[in-house]
Amino acid sequence: MHSLTGGALFAAALFATSLANPNASGAETAKPNIILVHGAFAESASWNPVVKELLDSGYHVIAVAIPLRGVKSDAAYLSSIVAAMPGPIVLVGHSYGGEVISSVSDPTGKVKALVYVSGLAPEIGETANALVGRFPGGTLGPTLAPPVLLPDGNKDLYILPEKFHAQFAADLPATDAAEMAVTQRPITEAAFAEPAAVAVWKTIPSWFIFGSLDKNIPPAAHHFMAQRAHARETIEVQGSSHVVMLSHPSEVAALIERAAQAK
Repeated sequence: MHSLTGGALFAAALFATSLANPNASGAETAKPNIILVHGAFAESASWNPVVKELLDSGYHVIAVAIPLRGVKSDAAYLSSIVAAMPGPIVLVGHSYGGEVISSVSDPTGKVKALVYVSGLAPEIGETANALVGRFPGGTLGPTLAPPVLLPDGNKDLYILPEKFHAQFAADLPATDAAEMAVTQRPITEAAFAEPAAVAVWKTIPSWFIFGSLDKNIPPAAHHFMAQRAHARETIEVQGSSHVVMLSHPSEVAALIERAAQAK
């Protein structure tokens, strides 16, 4: 079992508190617990509209803050949270967060479903860069700011604020996209080039939802990944950008609930 870091310990304590909430009905505690994982250039608050709908439906939910330092280390962080949570669990990953949930360690079999929300589902040995680069339509590269050199020699990547709206969240109001641009979380350049060592979508049922106007991960890539994973359900939301969980939260929440209810 992975040792819990400070952030994971807090998440586990928060989850345990919610499960012990005397205001929650006994019927609701039988539902799977849902862990939401954000991706690059986003943060846990990007799940807020989906969180509201899931809470209203009686689910216990946590949106974790992933370090975005590398696939192996981020997956270890998530695995610590999964290890501390009661099962069953539904893991939901947006963008790079899909790669993280694909690499989770779950030796006790708590995770019953994977939901990819504009998410990456790489094969073992495949990198995010290689997977996205196989298909036309991705325009992320030219929108990135000059890399920020870190003390360890790695580099942090950001999207230029003035290009964030059109690239990342074109179907959101400009004011919302501007706020997201200044609160975006950086990801290391190395994370996008790190080969996946695990692909749990081979053994855990999966569901996919993404936007037809996704410019970070082309729709053709999403269709390919869903077909390769033998997804139970694949939804392409017409007119949606990369942040389908913000522009179409009801559709995303409904898919998560179907995954949670599936046998």
